[in-house]
Amino acid sequence: MLDWSILFKIFIINFSYITLNTIRFMLTMKGYRVVAPLVSMVEITIYIVGLSLVLNHIDSPLNIFVYALGYAVGISVGIRIEDYLALGYIMVTAIIPDDDLKPILSAEIRNAGYGVTKSYGEGKDGRRVILEILTPRKDERSLYKLIKELDERAFIISHEPKYISGGFWTKKIRKKAK
Repeated sequence: MLDWSILFKIFIINFSYITLNTIRFMLTMKGYRVVAPLVSMVEITIYIVGLSLVLNHIDSPLNIFVYALGYAVGISVGIRIEDYLALGYIMVTAIIPDDDLKPILSAEIRNAGYGVTKSYGEGKDGRRVILEILTPRKDERSLYKLIKELDERAFIISHEPKYISGGFWTKKIRKKAK
């Protein structure tokens, strides 16, 4: 006979554990040195309770399946939560063909509140304008949309910087902290 309450507990406990595990890992990677250890304390407590529950009821393959299902769903939800929180910053590089519109393009991006550093490069088909833009991750999609609206030929690449010092953003972050 199936004990639905045990299955539910196994799922919820492992789901909670893995969701916190995923978030804690991302917090750790982004350098949140106070929050990440606090999350890990809750995470490991849930893990111990969940593991003991599964080991006490290991006689059923369904219990193990539900434990694994909680694991998979927990990872998915943890990633979605981190995407929603959008912690940290991204560095966006937009590479576009050089023509007369490029001074307007970087000014439009600046007017939208982004810091832009413009440089020039040489591509296969000629001169290129290279725009380097630092933005909070929560603004990532709107920045991509803005760049594509201003020049649909833009080649866009982004990465997460580990360390930021000086310049436009440092001043802006200090003002927010005060």
